[in-house]
Amino acid sequence: MQPILKLDLAGQPRGWITAQEAISAYARGDVVYGVGDPLPPVFGGVQRLSGLRSRIDLQPIIALQGRIVPGFSLPLCNRTLFRRDDHRCLYCGRQFTRAELTRDHVLPTSRGGLDRWENVVAACKRCNWAKDNRTPEEAAMPLLAIPFRPNIWEWHFLAKERILADQMDYLSKQFHAERDWAN
Repeated sequence: MQPILKLDLAGQPRGWITAQEAISAYARGDVVYGVGDPLPPVFGGVQRLSGLRSRIDLQPIIALQGRIVPGFSLPLCNRTLFRRDDHRCLYCGRQFTRAELTRDHVLPTSRGGLDRWENVVAACKRCNWAKDNRTPEEAAMPLLAIPFRPNIWEWHFLAKERILADQMDYLSKQFHAERDWAN
């Protein structure tokens, strides 16, 4: 079943949960509100006394009870990085499979560059090897786009391969700009 987008009480995305985790949250009464068209109902067992079968109607986006914790660390991993860069080498511009791409540090780590969203790009193995331990300017390999840190909404989109239309609509309203990968 489709993953459910979990929100805090303020409507900020806080992660993806499985349908089973969402069912448990509904059963515990932890769901404050839901957004989006209901998913197909989930049926449980039949109550012995009444003969009624239990049913939970899930929504694709749910806000759970709990305190609002400011900030959310956006983990940097190759999967989300490559999706941010549209599986495109930002040096030669060609698209590649995930296995054919590498993480390149614009300012190499050996020269003080950090492993941060703003300093890494997707690069094919050939371009990464050709750039070596140099900056793009030193290697005469200009970047085709400026690396950026996605906001929390964009990161949640990048973290999932497949999302429902309601989830995409909810997340994309807060994207910083038009993104080719968000269409």
